[in-house]
Amino acid sequence: MENTEISRIFDEIAELLDLKGENSFKVKAYQKAARTVDSLAQPLSDFKSIKELTQIPGIGQSIAEKIMEIVATGDCRLHQELKSEFPPQILVLLSVPALGPKKAAILYRELGIGNLEELKAAAQADTISGIKGFGAKTQENILKGIELVTSTSGRKSIAQALPLARELLKILSQLPQVSAASEAGSLRRRKETIGDIDLLVASEQPQAVMDYFVKLPWVKKIIAHGETKSSVLTAQGLQIDLRVVGEASYGAALQYFTGSKDHNVELRGRAKDLELKINEYGVFRQNQPNSLAGRTEEEVYKTIGLPYIPPEIREARGEIEAALKHQLPRLVDLKEIKGDFHIHSNFSDGSADIGEMARAAKALGYQYLVLTDHSQSLKIAGGLTPERLREQQKQIDEWQEKLKPFRIFKGTEIDILADGSLDYPPEVLKSFDIVIASIHSLMKMDKAAMTRRIITAVENPYTTILGHPTGRLIGQRDEFEVDWEAIYPVCAKNQVALEINAFPDRLDLRDIYCQRAKEFGCIFTIGTDSHSTGHLHHMEYGVFVARRGWLEKSEILNCLPLEELEKWIQQRKKKLKI
Repeated sequence: MENTEISRIFDEIAELLDLKGENSFKVKAYQKAARTVDSLAQPLSDFKSIKELTQIPGIGQSIAEKIMEIVATGDCRLHQELKSEFPPQILVLLSVPALGPKKAAILYRELGIGNLEELKAAAQADTISGIKGFGAKTQENILKGIELVTSTSGRKSIAQALPLARELLKILSQLPQVSAASEAGSLRRRKETIGDIDLLVASEQPQAVMDYFVKLPWVKKIIAHGETKSSVLTAQGLQIDLRVVGEASYGAALQYFTGSKDHNVELRGRAKDLELKINEYGVFRQNQPNSLAGRTEEEVYKTIGLPYIPPEIREARGEIEAALKHQLPRLVDLKEIKGDFHIHSNFSDGSADIGEMARAAKALGYQYLVLTDHSQSLKIAGGLTPERLREQQKQIDEWQEKLKPFRIFKGTEIDILADGSLDYPPEVLKSFDIVIASIHSLMKMDKAAMTRRIITAVENPYTTILGHPTGRLIGQRDEFEVDWEAIYPVCAKNQVALEINAFPDRLDLRDIYCQRAKEFGCIFTIGTDSHSTGHLHHMEYGVFVARRGWLEKSEILNCLPLEELEKWIQQRKKKLKI
């Protein structure tokens, strides 16, 4: 969490510098520092000198000095000075998709707008459209953007919540009074965003556990401190609720507090049909005080005639019906992932070189990775010209020789152009093992045009994967308007995999789309979209999406061992005559 907080401070410095109109090189330096810090596995407090910090790629003298200052004091002077120049809530404006720093700065100077409420009032009063450079369409998009931001307000990404929850559970599990501990709620169901962190502990000495919990160093504020439930707030604004139950009812409580609400309603209906009652204390016969089950979730489900249902699919989307028919999927597991399909190096906009990315992937136990630097049209991300691509592929061959039998597949994340064509000509496309086709521009095309655009790209024989298919950024950018019911069968017919982009800002394709695409016979890949070695660990977030989407290892290309993947690539090329 320490690195995350330092990364957040650098991101805010970059945004505030941009608001001030500082030069872009200075802004980008802090943005790059934020990404570098966020991707580090080692806590920055472990570094004892500025000299040690400057050994980290991307960290210069000035950034290193500020890291030391933040580690020592919790903030840095530059950050404080910049914040004093603007209203406290102005950075929230930058989360509105239709606003960038320049437009936000204009609205602040011209209209004194410094928070979302003032922005919404000005847009609704038709005040913004009259300002030079805005207009009616921008004003309309601002209102849509505000709605998107407020819909996720107060929620945190799973990547923010899960590491902290795991650390807390590790500590609580070591207490002699605790016999079991777990996440609960939406976090245990691995939803992409969560409101609060719910934790559950089994103990016969609840007061001792609660007294220990509220004194942990993460606690900034105690909201409630009871004998069996306490709530605290962290410095990062995360609320953590801890419940303590007896060992005899731990399984029933874990099932109940994991939810979802709709899943539990269906379970209670199932129990009622069997003349049973199910709640957080156990499973009971009607009007009988002694529970029939409650120690484990497995026995709770078994008592009402069901196999164990994994938490990720407890969403009342057909899981109970599938369980009754013995048709529950065997959900993919992180241990079954053999490689990563979406990785960037410093040839485009990554921070590490090919060898560093490959060695890091190999260290995770992978058999392969697919290197997918950006194509030529995406100049802002250092997209590769054909000349640079040849240089990159030469380096791939050199690293391949050093690291074999680990395999580095030659790939690209290629732009889907406005008409659906791809960003390299056929003679260049032939050089790739894997082609991820993605949309990075013209994202507001109408539904029919965007659907045609994607179908055209999918039907291109060189396309292997449709990258981050819906284009959404959680809480920042809405999905494309697309007819997915028309696209799924085209993907299935052409053996084009749908990507589950595991980067926490995206988690795209969403779980509900995965479940539907599966019905059409689509195949999938999971890619971390890594821009540094630290990002490789995001794979588990993609696996969570796949599990919530009912996917099994047979439907995910990452689960193929190296030899089988090589065979799949060759057979597909032969079939498509490329």
